[in-house]
Amino acid sequence: MATTLAPVRARALHDLEIRSGALRHLGPNWYATMMGTAIVANAGAALPVRVPGLHTACTVVWAFSAVLLAALLTARAGHWLRHGDQARRHLLDPAVAPFYGCLPMALLAVGAGTLSLGSPVIGRTAAIAADSVLWTAGTVSGLLIAAAIPYLMITRHRVEPGSASPVWLLPVVAPMVSAALGPALIPHLPAGQWQEAMLLGCYAMFGLSLLGTLVMLPLIWGRLVQHGPLPLALTPTLFLVLGPLGQSTTAVNQLADTAPGVVQAPYAAAMSAFAVLYGVPVMGFALLWLALAAALVVRAARRGMPFAMTWWAFTFPVGTCVTGAAGLARHTGLDAFTWLAAGLYALLVAAWAVAGTRTVRGLLSGSLLAAPR
Repeated sequence: MATTLAPVRARALHDLEIRSGALRHLGPNWYATMMGTAIVANAGAALPVRVPGLHTACTVVWAFSAVLLAALLTARAGHWLRHGDQARRHLLDPAVAPFYGCLPMALLAVGAGTLSLGSPVIGRTAAIAADSVLWTAGTVSGLLIAAAIPYLMITRHRVEPGSASPVWLLPVVAPMVSAALGPALIPHLPAGQWQEAMLLGCYAMFGLSLLGTLVMLPLIWGRLVQHGPLPLALTPTLFLVLGPLGQSTTAVNQLADTAPGVVQAPYAAAMSAFAVLYGVPVMGFALLWLALAAALVVRAARRGMPFAMTWWAFTFPVGTCVTGAAGLARHTGLDAFTWLAAGLYALLVAAWAVAGTRTVRGLLSGSLLAAPR
């Protein structure tokens, strides 16, 4: 009997390994697809212009991102259970570990869309509850990752000279996303201490992420100037620098909108002024970096830049600039910021369509889940 069952057991184990093998190389960078998809919905909902059918389309995209997030969370859980050795290897790889910052941002982005777009679909109470859970999970995991990944970089990773990359920004940007999306939950908290603590807590995360970004940016700029352009496949990651710039502008504007009635009048007025005095210069630098990054991407494309998951860097960072410009349009009343938000949104949708199409093609061919060469 044992001899008869042995081939059956071996064949079953072999089939199981084939099915689970696709998960072995499913890294944390895949959460960038959720971020890039959710920001298309969120940025569209935040646009200061009304386009017929846009709200419905954004609701569909939000629902799609929520389904994708659930599927990816399940797949990543399977990755850790079935391929724990590979998951631990990812954490100790300085090129892969920073992508763990994508997990909290994916949770936060889908949660924000649930509240802003999903309320008519699932009900206001359910939407508030879902966003609260996702915001809390994203914030707690984001703060842990913002501390853990730099710790690993200092103590365990072997970082070669001249290897600084915009990817290093991912762990420290996650708290900025919490700061930008937390204000939407403040009206649903008890008035008084709870609301004020939430508001000032978001400002604290804004500062944490901003100062962390200011530590990283000189390293990235120094690497570019001293060692030249990034490798072709990594060139799209230059767009990641737009993330903290656009998200911080979004954060100060969202916080300023929520401040009246939460903090005392002098501080509320100061926060409103700060939203413009901070946001306008930072948006100016973001546009400068966008031009530089775009020029380097064109250069890389002419040299045969291959498709890789790094192309998703064209989506979420640009989306944060859309929401940042939309916030400045609200607080300044300038049509220029309205048109800027609309133009950047068109760029975002085009980038998402290209990255999404190429990703589906890579999944169907199996190339995106194959072992790295």
